[in-house]
Amino acid sequence: MGKSNGGFSGAGLRKVRDVLTRHVDSGKIPGVVALIGCGEETYVEAVGTMRHDGGAPMGRDTIFRMASTSKPVTMAASMALLDDCALRLDDPVDQWLPELAGRQVLKRIDGPVDDTEPARRPITVRDLLTSTFGLGIDLTALGSPIMNAIFEGGVFSQGAVPLPEQDEWMRRLGALPLMRQPGEHWQYHLSHDVLGVLVSRVTGKPFETFLRERVLDPLGMKDTAFHVPADKIDRLPPSYAPDPQTGEFTVWDEAKGGQYSAPPAFQAGGGGLVSTVDDYHAYFRMLLNHGTHAAERILSRPAVELMTTNRLTPEQEATRSALARGAVHVSFGQGQQGGWGFGMAVRTYRGDYAPVGQFGWDGGTGTSAYADPENGLTGVLLTQVGLTTAAPAQLIHDFWTTVYQAVDA
Repeated sequence: MGKSNGGFSGAGLRKVRDVLTRHVDSGKIPGVVALIGCGEETYVEAVGTMRHDGGAPMGRDTIFRMASTSKPVTMAASMALLDDCALRLDDPVDQWLPELAGRQVLKRIDGPVDDTEPARRPITVRDLLTSTFGLGIDLTALGSPIMNAIFEGGVFSQGAVPLPEQDEWMRRLGALPLMRQPGEHWQYHLSHDVLGVLVSRVTGKPFETFLRERVLDPLGMKDTAFHVPADKIDRLPPSYAPDPQTGEFTVWDEAKGGQYSAPPAFQAGGGGLVSTVDDYHAYFRMLLNHGTHAAERILSRPAVELMTTNRLTPEQEATRSALARGAVHVSFGQGQQGGWGFGMAVRTYRGDYAPVGQFGWDGGTGTSAYADPENGLTGVLLTQVGLTTAAPAQLIHDFWTTVYQAVDA
């Protein structure tokens, strides 16, 4: 685990607090909760308020919509099934997901959705785990017929419209052609939602039930779920999507009566979790501990190694890196780690203050969680402001810039 006996410098932690406070004082971020863990040391800051117009203060136990930061956690359910030999990496998925059998593939990424050719081979479990099964959110293809069909077909789980239950969702997905041949290109997001359905069908249980049995409960992640029950709803702030032009606060999702106030019809592994800084700290510590938590094994060591090291070929990584660098004006610079494991980014080159090998991911609702084996470090930053403006992305960037100055091993 590298320099896990290290800690933080007092001056460095003050810098972290100062930069968080500066973002809240700017008026663009109502509140933020941040956690840094190194070895046995944990440092938490809660700054600001739950609502943009005041209200209750942010607290350590505030619950946040994790959006795509769900991906590293929901991936653990699939890894548990690999450990159990209930799934194999190169099994075709047809027996569990017949909707994905006999695929047609677009001849051109920007072509009509009916201009297709047969897939050269079946989709495998590995294709889903590495986000290379052939469908995904492609920022370079926005406005193309296939991307329009994905958004109009009601299969995008981060949209404003709730999804149908999983069998209907799979039927809709199966009506679309693939954008790429299976295994060829890294493509974002949709594979994680498919994996939730796969886990459910292999186990015969709701996805959340299996995830809870094997991962959430053993780790004590009591506030992590696909919705917030009524007795905890006061701990959930509204989620804002500020107007991209004016920066005016617009409520994307209210707490009471909102999207997360009742169990969803579809448990979306790509972005459906709610959680807290302490729950996410427990999960990423388990990954740093090679799959163990309090002497209990959650995942095997090789499963964790597969998740947290780069799984992309050099060609796939080059495509992914070009996508990240070519979309900085859309992503505000997030997501430029280079590689991708199972369910999370893995830094394969030194591009900022974080070292090679750091793994984790960010979420469009203003969330970020990474762990760093070299320094034995975990960091979680949660806010209620979505990435419709640059402010939350800049906050995330500044948080990590100061975290790495606070490490004093």
